[in-house]
Amino acid sequence: MAYKTGKKARKAALLLVVNLFFVLLCFLVLIPVLYAFSVSLNADNSLLSSDFSFLPKHMTLANYRAVFVEEPILRWFSNSIWMAAAAVFISLGTGIPAAYVFSRKKFPGRKVILRLLILLYAFPALLSMTALYKLLSPMGLINSRLGLLVVYTGTMSVFALWNMKGYFDTIPLEIEEAAMIDGAKPVQLVTKIVLPLARPTIVVTGMMVLIYVWNEYIFAINFMTGEETYTLAAGLYSLQATEMSGSWPVFAAASIVVSVPILIIFFALQKNMTTGLTSGGVKG
Repeated sequence: MAYKTGKKARKAALLLVVNLFFVLLCFLVLIPVLYAFSVSLNADNSLLSSDFSFLPKHMTLANYRAVFVEEPILRWFSNSIWMAAAAVFISLGTGIPAAYVFSRKKFPGRKVILRLLILLYAFPALLSMTALYKLLSPMGLINSRLGLLVVYTGTMSVFALWNMKGYFDTIPLEIEEAAMIDGAKPVQLVTKIVLPLARPTIVVTGMMVLIYVWNEYIFAINFMTGEETYTLAAGLYSLQATEMSGSWPVFAAASIVVSVPILIIFFALQKNMTTGLTSGGVKG
């Protein structure tokens, strides 16, 4: 009895230490966020000072007002929302059917195509930028939301395919065979059986596509040459202050504003994150 009690006590102590470690780690990770929030409330246009504190001595909300009044951030919001919604819709709309076909059907060249797709996805985006620019420019797709959408969906459709295929591979064929015996048609099999089971992975895949499009700025700042066509990430990049111009508090305020929508969506969908990420990562 004493041995079991001591074992439980050691286990509880170990669990307490692990929890305290992760709480401390969370605080360490939040330091840059807290620092940015502090700078955004600072009335002085300074990034670092010898007497810095997380509570500014001269606190103001004028920096947030400047973001919405002096900068076209609402236009950038509109561009990012349009781009993210379209990219998620197209990526899932093409990735899910393709993933199901590659998971369930055996046909010549299947493995070769999958390997080519993963090779293309792993290819560094920066190295393909010049080729993409020369390809899109003659078609008038530079400084166009459609051109940027082509780049995003071309990238993330492959990700959606592989992530969804990993989950479809884990669904037993016996479930589908039982549904077919009960009279389910192929369309009903997918819509009534497979897709409901894959809902957590679909949500996570859509979330990953959304985060990529929302945060991507390399293609956005090079393919979008006008301020009116900027996405939020590109607009945020343009707000960076220098020694001669700009305001770091305004930049910090804009970075906080840009992060809020993604945080809201993430917390709303977090119950699906663990299941979706682990199931979609199964090797197929």
